[in-house]
Amino acid sequence: MKKIVLGTLFAAATMMAANYAPCAGCHGAKAEKKALGKSAIIAGWDAAKTEEALKGYKAGTYGGPMKGVMKGQVARLSDADIADLAKQIAAMK
Repeated sequence: MKKIVLGTLFAAATMMAANYAPCAGCHGAKAEKKALGKSAIIAGWDAAKTEEALKGYKAGTYGGPMKGVMKGQVARLSDADIADLAKQIAAMK
């Protein structure tokens, strides 16, 4: 039973960590970079702010020079995925 619980927790943590992986290429492993030198550094952003931004990118109502790139990146994300990413980014300080 203990192995099942630990395995489930590990799988959940791995899946959650994987959500940020596509973002790391531009934003850095700890969200410490300006994506392509054009965006704000997002590390430690409040989860609500990140969620609002990602949903805005998805809807096409948010963003500056990276609006087109980000719309494509978030198009596949569900609201739950966006909430998970927002929590991960908020934890990166």
